[in-house]
Amino acid sequence: MPIQRIAVGHPGEASQPDALRAALAEFFSMVIFVFAGSGSGMAFNKLTDNGAATPAGLIAAALAHAFALFVAVSVGANISGGHVNPAVTFGAFMGGHISLLRGILYWIAQLLGSVVACYLLKFSTGGLVTPAFALSAGVTSWNAVVFEIVMTFGLVYTVYATAVDPKKGNLGTIAPIAIGFIVGANILAGGAFDGASMNPAVSFGPAFVSWTWTNHWVYWVGPLIGSAIAAIVYDNVFIGDGAHEPLPTNDF
Repeated sequence: MPIQRIAVGHPGEASQPDALRAALAEFFSMVIFVFAGSGSGMAFNKLTDNGAATPAGLIAAALAHAFALFVAVSVGANISGGHVNPAVTFGAFMGGHISLLRGILYWIAQLLGSVVACYLLKFSTGGLVTPAFALSAGVTSWNAVVFEIVMTFGLVYTVYATAVDPKKGNLGTIAPIAIGFIVGANILAGGAFDGASMNPAVSFGPAFVSWTWTNHWVYWVGPLIGSAIAAIVYDNVFIGDGAHEPLPTNDF
């Protein structure tokens, strides 16, 4: 990956109106996503008397997250690019599609959005805390890292193919649907093993509110590695130097 594609950005970028609007859009998109996605799991758990860890609960979680992410990406797409995920932002940075400083601003907004959503869930459910992501019995932390790498690779590869690639054409109109679908499918594949996060912010909010940090590093290391691999592979193999566009003002 040519190093010239990676941009640090200038110090005043974080105070620019468009950057602040983009960060605010990421914040609200994350609130929408986490509140609906995590809240659905809490609701199913309550309705089934702590029976969320069932095939029906897994399907419900996959559908809720797919629908919620579709909406969250759609409402933020025209403002921030609809990342709704620090791993997606990192992948965009690795491909030279967002500057480091703007990416950090996105990360702050995404993490705050997840925390606020979890506190809203705690308040509106009468004190229930959104459970932190955890590994299932027999699944080691390194097993989970591999799961997160592979699942996040699929997610960020889909983002690049449907939203970033300048050759995407009309495919870009279905990008939010494709992104939501791959997340829902990955939850069906990995949800029973490590919760299938693919998103450090989604893991951070519940961990912060419940103050449960056991194996939390897994949900950062795996997604960031997976996103970096997907960005490097797609950007270099399928976009290439000739088709690569300059770093845009409003990201992708």
